[in-house]
Amino acid sequence: MLAVGISFSVYLNAIVPVGTTGMTEEETIDLLIAQQENQDYNTLAEILIGIGFMLVLISFGARRKRKGGAKKIEKKPEI
Repeated sequence: MLAVGISFSVYLNAIVPVGTTGMTEEETIDLLIAQQENQDYNTLAEILIGIGFMLVLISFGARRKRKGGAKKIEKKPEI
């Protein structure tokens, strides 16, 4: 998910619609709509990146500890 989100975001940033001088009013409206759609898709790609990063963090936190690791020794208080 992380890689797909990043590649999708890079692709969307490469195809940003750009206006030119002397555009008609209809072309300007179409440009604004295309820019808004691009921004919406970019937001969805960023959400996908966030979810992928969260899943990576959860997977590292959910790993079981090895049995051969350092053992915790509890000492009884002396009276």
